[in-house]
Amino acid sequence: MTEPVLSIQNLSVRVPERARIGGGAGDLTVVEGLDLSICPGERVALVGESGSGKSITARAILQLNRALVYDGSIRWDGTELIGAGERRMRRLRGSEISMIFQDPMTALNPVLTIGQQVAEPLVVRGVARREALRRAAEMLDRLGVPKAKERLKAYPGQFSGGMRQRVVMAAALIAEPRLLIADEPTTALDVRVQEQVLDLIEAMSREMSLSVLFITHDLAIVAGLANRVAVMYRGRLVEDRPVDELFANPRHPYTRGLIGSIPRLDADPDTRLQTVGDFMATEGPTV
Repeated sequence: MTEPVLSIQNLSVRVPERARIGGGAGDLTVVEGLDLSICPGERVALVGESGSGKSITARAILQLNRALVYDGSIRWDGTELIGAGERRMRRLRGSEISMIFQDPMTALNPVLTIGQQVAEPLVVRGVARREALRRAAEMLDRLGVPKAKERLKAYPGQFSGGMRQRVVMAAALIAEPRLLIADEPTTALDVRVQEQVLDLIEAMSREMSLSVLFITHDLAIVAGLANRVAVMYRGRLVEDRPVDELFANPRHPYTRGLIGSIPRLDADPDTRLQTVGDFMATEGPTV
């Protein structure tokens, strides 16, 4: 059996009282008792509504918010990340684990060229600037950016939303990481461009033997991408199963609600579409 490259056990994340926005008494638990693993080359979708704890979990892996309190274990290739020093995490970020953040429209610096931003992960690791730019053009070309070498001197404002997302992906993949965390990478993109981005993520995963943690609130888009789906509800993981099994026989009422609320082309247009709330009200919010 293949050993997981990422292993999360009994993870809990708390916002301490002093860091709570708008006040509030006591610490606020936003993720509780989460277990999740990812094997080499595996694509796992982490699904749930806004506020369920998906992005907090992703940021916990990279230890991006030191103000939060982490309990449990996050092991990367056998090494514990909770409590790891910032120097260790900086070496890890980008080179072994990369992340695509939400919204390509705001993820890029508008006053730096495309070449500067894609090449940066290599430059900060000591790669000569000329070589870094050469590899940046190569990665952009692999991701379908036309005339990639010429466009290294362009700025983000000269790119469409879909092309900006390809640039963000190029910056995330240029150092050839082993795990890509994609946090809502299709946000603000139209349906056709969403499909292109998902196809690119799957293609790069196969080409680079890249593990992927794909975070989304939209269960409909993961069927063709993920090997496995993990469902979060109110900070807890309520279901974690192979994608075909989950769609064929969802066990948790929240999962059934997510699937049942997806519009179907063969549905009666005069029949009201069921919501997640309908399923939860009928079957109960068991976690």
